[in-house]
Amino acid sequence: MSEYDAWASVYDTWTADLNASLGHYVSLAKEAEGPIVELGVGTARVAIAIVRETGKPVLGIDSSPAMIAVAREKSAGLPIELRVGDMRELELEEPAGLIYVPGRSLLHVHGWRDRREVFERVFASFRPGGRFSFNVFAFSHTFAAQLDGETQNQNGIVHTSHYFPADNRIETTREDGATIRAWWATKAEWDGLLDVAGFEVEALYGGVGGEPLTDESLEYVYVARKPA
Repeated sequence: MSEYDAWASVYDTWTADLNASLGHYVSLAKEAEGPIVELGVGTARVAIAIVRETGKPVLGIDSSPAMIAVAREKSAGLPIELRVGDMRELELEEPAGLIYVPGRSLLHVHGWRDRREVFERVFASFRPGGRFSFNVFAFSHTFAAQLDGETQNQNGIVHTSHYFPADNRIETTREDGATIRAWWATKAEWDGLLDVAGFEVEALYGGVGGEPLTDESLEYVYVARKPA
């Protein structure tokens, strides 16, 4: 059972503010040569936007059966194939042209070993020249400490955040006890994961709108490529 199963029915409402990233991934999809794959597809928010804007089919994979069920209902009639699966076990029938992980979903993969497995699986799933993109929060103890114990009403979904510095972990808990965990990582870790897997970094932004990365940026948006 995935932690996201309990959030599936409210996920689109809760994460409405994430729609700012749609343009970034749609732009990459327009340029993609070969199959397009979304890992952590959730309720297919990004995949649906890509299909509608480009007409290209998308394969979406997520570990939550409940999220996939919502995605299937939302995307009925569109060329979106949806699968329940673990991104650490990614296997594709055909090498991809674009694989992307939106919504900071890589933060739900805990630790270097599991993240390295994801990156190596993704690299092995590409045709030469294929592109890999993802966005994640920049690591900030200050920001995380400010969140600790704070209760927020995000688009009508009330939740409380807790920070566990020894594990770089943030837990988001609703009033009914449903909890999602995420683990921070540094820029050096993301750079190292891409390097060990064999990727070349094509671009690194400080926001999903293509903002330049600065010392004050709280988001990393990577675009990497498998060497041709």
